[in-house]
Parts: sequence; structure tokens; C-alpha cells
Amino acid sequence: MEKLIPPLLAKNIILRPISFKDVTEQYLNWLNDPLVNKYLEVRHTIQTLTNVGEFVASKINADNEHLFAICDRETSRHIGNIKLGPIDNIHKRADISLFIGDKDFWGKGLASQAITALSIFALTTLKLNKLMASCYQDNQASVKAFKHAGFLVEGSSPDYLLLNGKPHNLIWMGLSVRQFQRQK
Repeated sequence: MEKLIPPLLAKNIILRPISFKDVTEQYLNWLNDPLVNKYLEVRHTIQTLTNVGEFVASKINADNEHLFAICDRETSRHIGNIKLGPIDNIHKRADISLFIGDKDFWGKGLASQAITALSIFALTTLKLNKLMASCYQDNQASVKAFKHAGFLVEGSSPDYLLLNGKPHNLIWMGLSVRQFQRQK
């Protein structure tokens, strides 16, 4: 059963709960595109409509995760996804991860808008205390997007990940509800 969460609005995008109608060849092509998936863990497995559909179903049915389609506000075109979760209800924290799959929308600040909209929802509506994200240190577009959305770099793990067989550092970022309230 799909979740009844209203769309989250930002200046140029809308976040709406993902649905099975989003499982398309376009979505599949994003996940299998080496430029799009360079820093995504899905790059290690060829994606199919079946496993993408299973992933979407698992998020629709999850009590502690929310997967949103990032859509262009003007055209409603699905351009990527953003996920909140898993949510730790004891400590009131969750991870955020995202990708913009449609390259026509790269470099326009839309990832920051998506992160900000989801952060507002998570910290105000869901009353979470802490949001976290991580990325490859070389993924400076992601680091920049999270920083622009108010996240702080909280640390790094040297040689934590392998990219093309070479060790890479992982950057940890976070945003607490107190930091969020100070930024208002």
C-alpha cells in the first residue's frame, strides 16, 4: 500500500512518494549509466526492471523508510530519487541519500533543493533529531549539495571505499534539529 504523504515542494522541484509507475526504462537507464551511477552502490550489479521494481516495493512497504521521486516542478518530469531512512525511532535519526538521474538537470542546484525539502519534512513533520549522509570524498557535487542544504562535514573514514579498485575516503555529514533551527 502506497504511503499517504503529501508532495514536498521546493522552488524548482516537487518530491512525491515514489510509485510503481516510476519504474520505467528511463529509471533503469539511469541506474545502469556509468556517469549517473559512478558513486552509487547499484553500479556493482546490472539493474533490471524486476530488481528496481522490487526495490521500489520494499520502500513503499517499509515503515522506517521513505523514497521520493524528485520531479521537475514545471513539467512533473521524474528526474531522480531521494530516500530518507532507515529511520531509527529510538534515537530519532535517519540517513538521506539521493541521485539526479536525468543529466539535463545536473548542475542546477536541484539536489540541494531536494535535500532541504526532505530535511524540513524529517525534522519538523517526523520530529527527527538528526539527519546523516555520506559520500565518496571525490563526489564534490554531493558534498556541495549537502553543505548548501545546511549539513556540516562531521568527519571522514580514510580508504573506506573502493572506486575502480582504488581506495577512497568516505565523508560523513550531518544536520541536527538544533543546527537546523539556528539556520532559520
